[in-house]
Amino acid sequence: MNIENTKAQMRKGVLEFCILSLLAEQEAYPSDIITQLKDAKLIVVEGTLYPLLTRLKNAGLLNYRWEESTSGPPRKYYSLTETGQLFLKELDKTWAELSTAVAHTTKTKNR
Repeated sequence: MNIENTKAQMRKGVLEFCILSLLAEQEAYPSDIITQLKDAKLIVVEGTLYPLLTRLKNAGLLNYRWEESTSGPPRKYYSLTETGQLFLKELDKTWAELSTAVAHTTKTKNR
């Protein structure tokens, strides 16, 4: 079994939660989101992020606005909707429960 595949799947599983959490702090341009995720070692490429942002927007969790750019085409900035904020609160609760359960079941046992 390839450990890198398992690591990638674990990252993908929390990516939506992380993106919503970043956008809860402030609206963001996709390249800024990618930078923050890379800084957190959640390696993401545009080909992964853009479809996810579209899916979250279509689900009513995100809004976007266009802003003119001095160095190219207009930029799309994403933010959470009210529904997105409520959804994120539920994910926060679920993450806390899951984190506790994982910590409980993966205690180091003379590994």
